[in-house]
Amino acid sequence: MATFDLLLLPGDGIGPEVMAEVERIVAWLNAHGPNSFETETDLVGGCAYDAHGEAVSDATVDKAMKADAVVLGAVGGPKWDGVVYEKRPEAGLLRLRKDLELFANLRPAICYPALADASSLKRDVVEGLDIMIVRELTGGTYFGEPKEITDLGNGQKRAVDTQLYETYEIDRICRVAFDLARKRGNKVHSADKRNVMKSGVLWNEVVTQVHAADYADVELNHILADNCAMQLVRWPKQFDVIVTDNLFGDMLSDEAAMLTGSLGMLPSASLGAADGDGSRRALYEPVHGSAPDIVGQGLANPIATVASFAMALRYSFDMGAEADLVEQAIAGVLNECLRTADIMQDGMAKVSTSEMGDAILEEIERLAA
Repeated sequence: MATFDLLLLPGDGIGPEVMAEVERIVAWLNAHGPNSFETETDLVGGCAYDAHGEAVSDATVDKAMKADAVVLGAVGGPKWDGVVYEKRPEAGLLRLRKDLELFANLRPAICYPALADASSLKRDVVEGLDIMIVRELTGGTYFGEPKEITDLGNGQKRAVDTQLYETYEIDRICRVAFDLARKRGNKVHSADKRNVMKSGVLWNEVVTQVHAADYADVELNHILADNCAMQLVRWPKQFDVIVTDNLFGDMLSDEAAMLTGSLGMLPSASLGAADGDGSRRALYEPVHGSAPDIVGQGLANPIATVASFAMALRYSFDMGAEADLVEQAIAGVLNECLRTADIMQDGMAKVSTSEMGDAILEEIERLAA
């Protein structure tokens, strides 16, 4: 039996509410094996700013560096709108990604059959959807320098954000995408804007070279990012794995999330490079935000956070069977017509955050029996 160190960062808004349901599943796994988890909880986001004057403290980053995996809830909210840019809640998440060198963001978009009618698209367009967006996470527009606003006088200002990529950054992220595709549908779409951006020209060049050298068995399609956005709502099932840069990945993954009916349904994994024994730093989080308007009302959907923990079981702890168990339990509960407010449909039974957690845990126990 192995013991893993798990750092929980509930964050702001509904983060603590959805994280509580993950903690219950961790407790169940500790009681039933095969491995165990030692958990520690700390602050990130607005709550960390209130406590320390920073969106994440050095001590918390140090804990994250040493943990086998980190699970995060959500950060941000209008309470901190006036905080200086460098200390805003989202800066804590960006620092964790940067300091832990989490360059690969994996965002699956899966449409459960029971939720196909919750999508804004027709059932035949989304039913059975299963795509993976691989987003480069530590480069590009969000981190490129210079990044500044300059006062030009006479009431005029100039804002600059720099889109910056080097060969190695593109090389390593496309390898993640190709490796994932080999375990899925063996098809990759690489999305860039090579028609108007020099970074897109380099992106296309590097992806093409890596594919030819080491992944010729995988089908590769190059697609312009704006066309990719259009195709996602026209016929999303044409895609298997989409690999793209930080900015386009942010946008395309949110678009793909809504194909499934709700942001509250989708998990994500942010991974670093594998070390000598195959382990890697990792942070897992739901795609949704902190939803401050529903805090404390029992309306939050915990499924995305629970599914994020399932990704941790799969990618960080080599507990594929347990990951399958959790994911099958989610599907089973949805088949039983239980719905939180964000995915509520006519004829379904509306449940609270904790009641959805109850149902998932009961289904895990039934499946494991």
